[in-house]
Amino acid sequence: MRREEIADLAAFHVVAEQRSFTKAAAKLGISQSTLSQIVKRLEERLGVLLVARTTRSVAPTEAGKRLLATLGPTLRELDQSIEMLAEFRETPAGTIRITSVEHAARTILSPAIAKLLPQYPGLNVEIFIDYSLADVVADNFDAGVRLGSQVAKDMIAVRISPDIAMAIVGSPDYLRLRGAPLEPNELTEHRCINLRLPTSNKLYAWNLKIGGRIVGVSVEGQATYNSIDLILDAALAGVGLGLLPLDQVQAHLDRGVLVSVLDVFVPPLPGYYLYYANRRLNSSAFRVVVDALRYRGEPAAEG
Repeated sequence: MRREEIADLAAFHVVAEQRSFTKAAAKLGISQSTLSQIVKRLEERLGVLLVARTTRSVAPTEAGKRLLATLGPTLRELDQSIEMLAEFRETPAGTIRITSVEHAARTILSPAIAKLLPQYPGLNVEIFIDYSLADVVADNFDAGVRLGSQVAKDMIAVRISPDIAMAIVGSPDYLRLRGAPLEPNELTEHRCINLRLPTSNKLYAWNLKIGGRIVGVSVEGQATYNSIDLILDAALAGVGLGLLPLDQVQAHLDRGVLVSVLDVFVPPLPGYYLYYANRRLNSSAFRVVVDALRYRGEPAAEG
């Protein structure tokens, strides 16, 4: 089909939509007489009458309706394809706001963003540290980062990390004084450092593998924080035992200033996911951020 034939079909479609040569001509930016000639030329080429003209209105004939049934979706699909091509010309720019817990922000978001930003000078990323399960729509965030088990079912979720190895750790001085627990039930004899969750205001239960299943164990101690950085500081100071991501304590374990206990009872946590509300609302800036964060490895097996 030649270019002018496609243009004639598109002009007929506008006339049929507007049911007026005057309105259609204004929308197309051409004169009414020129538009009338285009439709007449199309009718002559096809050998059928496409629109019924009266002094008051314009309406598609049965043949015109049959053509519109196919033509309408085809033209819409063509418009969408052209819009998709425009995305390739668009330089990602703007501000992306993400709410995250501090561990994910430090270990995943910050390293990825540090590599991404130099490539896109017009891109800005704001990270907000928050343990509550933020409503990304109501709180005006583009996305949030939480563990897979915490993401609402109606959210679109993209995995951005493997499963997270965990460790229960304490200082050598604390363990010399209290002894190292050998079974999970012995934690009742220890001072454990708790994490308080802001959303529920409850203390975080330690997930431990007991009897072949994962059990949430409530622990007690004199110190409670709402930050894992402070829990690490407290463990280093000999306050008690803390449950922390292994990558956060590995350097301290290697130096011998912390010791891990109950290793065989500590399973990994499910990995982090980036979650957001609606795929159709994504800008090119958001897409490049998602692509930079996307985890491309295999999820770690449960330990």
